[in-house]
Amino acid sequence: MVFVKNWEDFEIAAENMYMANPQNCRYTMKYVHSKGHILLKMTDNVKCVQYRAENMPDLKKIEKITSNLVGHMASKE
Repeated sequence: MVFVKNWEDFEIAAENMYMANPQNCRYTMKYVHSKGHILLKMTDNVKCVQYRAENMPDLKKIEKITSNLVGHMASKE
């Protein structure tokens, strides 16, 4: 598992992973209350990319990618 340092790299890697193999991709989001950050994870059973959002401005970015991925997944079915 790889933690990506910046948001742009995570967004590109997650989007490329999903576009390459949408049937096997999974996306999870976990809030860690004790540390006050959100963990994002995208995997396709071969590769796994993770990002840790530690500040509030990242929440708008998370909302954007989440709505894009979920919208794309919903439109395919």
